[in-house]
Amino acid sequence: MKTLSQEQINEIRNSVDIVDVVSKYIPLTKKGKNYFGVCPFHEDSDPSLSVSPDKQIFSCFSCHTAGNVFNFIKEYEHVSFIEAVKMVADMAGISVNIDTKNTKTIKNNDIYKIYDIGQKFYLNNINTSYGKEAKEYLYKRKINDDLIKEFEVGLAIKNSKALSTLLEKKGFKEKDLIDSGLIVKDERGFHDFFYDRIMFPLHDINNKVIGYSGRIYTNIDAPKYINSKEHVLFRKGEFVYNYARAKNECRMKNTVIIMEGFMDVIRAHSVGVKNVVATLGTAFTKEHANIIRRLASNIIICFDGDKAGSKATMACSDILLQYNIIPKIVRLEEDLDPDEYILKYGKDRFLDKINNPISVMDFKLNYLKKNKDLTQTVDKAKYAKEVIEQLNSIDDDILREITLKKLSKETDLDVEFLKDKLTKKEVTKINKPKTVQTNKYDMAQLGLLFYMLRSADVIKMFDNRTIYFPTKEYRMLAHEISYFYKNNNYINEADFLSDLDSELVPVVGKIESLNLNENYSNNLIIDYFNAIEEKNINDECDRLTKLMNEETDLEKKAKLGQRILELVVRREKNV
Repeated sequence: MKTLSQEQINEIRNSVDIVDVVSKYIPLTKKGKNYFGVCPFHEDSDPSLSVSPDKQIFSCFSCHTAGNVFNFIKEYEHVSFIEAVKMVADMAGISVNIDTKNTKTIKNNDIYKIYDIGQKFYLNNINTSYGKEAKEYLYKRKINDDLIKEFEVGLAIKNSKALSTLLEKKGFKEKDLIDSGLIVKDERGFHDFFYDRIMFPLHDINNKVIGYSGRIYTNIDAPKYINSKEHVLFRKGEFVYNYARAKNECRMKNTVIIMEGFMDVIRAHSVGVKNVVATLGTAFTKEHANIIRRLASNIIICFDGDKAGSKATMACSDILLQYNIIPKIVRLEEDLDPDEYILKYGKDRFLDKINNPISVMDFKLNYLKKNKDLTQTVDKAKYAKEVIEQLNSIDDDILREITLKKLSKETDLDVEFLKDKLTKKEVTKINKPKTVQTNKYDMAQLGLLFYMLRSADVIKMFDNRTIYFPTKEYRMLAHEISYFYKNNNYINEADFLSDLDSELVPVVGKIESLNLNENYSNNLIIDYFNAIEEKNINDECDRLTKLMNEETDLEKKAKLGQRILELVVRREKNV
C-alpha cells in the first residue's frame, strides 16, 4: 500500500476549510471568530462544538473531542485515519493513490470474517436451484431482481448444518462461531441459527454485515421473521437499518425519514425514496437519535399507521425533542405500514404524504385527544395540561404560539391564560468554553501545553528548562509537541493533530476548553514552570516522608530528613 508523507497529508488538509467540511454534517452558526454547532459525539442539545477557521480545528467544550478536519471525519464516519484523509482528498479533488481496504484494525475481526463468508454463502444459495421457490415468493411480494441485488438478499437453505459445516472447515474458533450468533451448539453439535429462510442482511454504519432478519417463504408453522440475537457487533438499541446506503441521499436532501421495518425501507427505495432508515421495530432510543441526527437536520417519522405505530411515533418524537430536533410526522390510513401503503396506493400518493408531513404538535394534539370527551370538564382540563407539558419540550416559539391558539379554540381557554402555564423558555445560547475546573498544578500543566501548541518560543523554553510534567498524559503530549517541532521546525496545531496518538487527542480538547488569552508573557510561562516544579517537589517530599516514617535505621532516617529539608528550601526559593 502506498503511504502518504506528512507533507502530502498537510497539503490535503490545507486544501479544504474545516468550516465547509463540518457544515456538511452539522449546522453551524457564526459567533465571533468561530462557528458553533451541536456536538455529534455526545448527547448534546445546545451548541458546544466550536470550529475555528483560523486554527482549522474543532473542539467540544463538553466531551473534549477535538482535532482537525481528518479527526472530525474519522470520528463522524467511523473510519480509519487514512480513510478520512482519502475522503478529504476526494472532497478537494486531489487524486491520491492509497489502498484503504486493509487499514482498519478491527476488533472481533474473526466475527466480521464469519459474517463475510456467511453473506457470500447466502447470496450464492439464492441464485442456485435451491433459491427458485424463494425468488418466486419475493417476486410475488414485488421484490424484483434489482432490489434483491441492491439489498443483497440471500437464502439459508433447508440443511441446518450447511453454514456451520463450511465455517468449521475454515478453522474458526468455537467461541467466535457461537459469539457471531450465526451458529449454535447443543447436544447435536454445531448447527445453523438460520435455515430455510430468506435472508435480509443487516449492515452496520460502515456497511459491514453484522446480522440478519430471516423470513419464511413457505407455509410452515413458524414465526414469519426471526432476527439475529444481540452479540458483540449487534445491539438493537444502537442499530439503524440502511444507514450506510442512505447517508449520502439524506445529507444531499438534508432530510432523513425514519421507518420501523426493513421491508418498509426496501419498498420506499423501490419508488425512489432513498433517504430512509429503520429501527427494525425496536423501541426508539437515545442511541438511535444520536446516530440519526448525524444524517440530516430535518427528520420525518413515518411509522406504521396502526395504534402501536402511533404510540411509537409519540415516543420517538419525545426523544428527538430532547435533542432540540423538531420532527415532522407522516401518518398512514387504514392501519397500513409503508410497505403495504405503497403497494396498495402507489408511488404518487405515498410521495404526496412524504412531501406534506404534519407538524409534530398537530400529531400530538390528535394523539392526546383520543379517548377524551372535550365537552367534559375533567377530560378538557387533562387534555390542556398534557398539551402544555408537550409544548414545554419545544423551543420553537412560532410552533408554540400556533399550538396555543389551536388549544385555546378547542378548550375555550384564554390564550394568555395558557401562555402563563408554559415554562418560560430561555433563548438558546451557544455554550461558551468554561475554564476547566482544576487545581493550580493541573492548570500550570494545561496552560503550558496551551501555549506550547501555539508558540515555538514556548517550546524552546520548555526544552531548555527540561520540565517534568507530573501527569502522565500531559507529559506525553508535551514530548509529542517538542518532537514535532524538532522534526518540522514549526508548530501548527492542525498539522500536529494529524500525527497525534488518538489517546492524547482528548487532552487537546481539554486544553482548548481553557478559554485562555492567546497572548502570553514570559513571566506567565515561568510561573507555570515554577508551579510544575513545586508539584514535583511536593510529591517527592510526600514520598520521602513516607519512607522516613517507615525507616527504623536512625542514620538513614536522618538522611531522608535532610533530603526533605533541602527540597523544602528549594521550593521556598521558587515561591
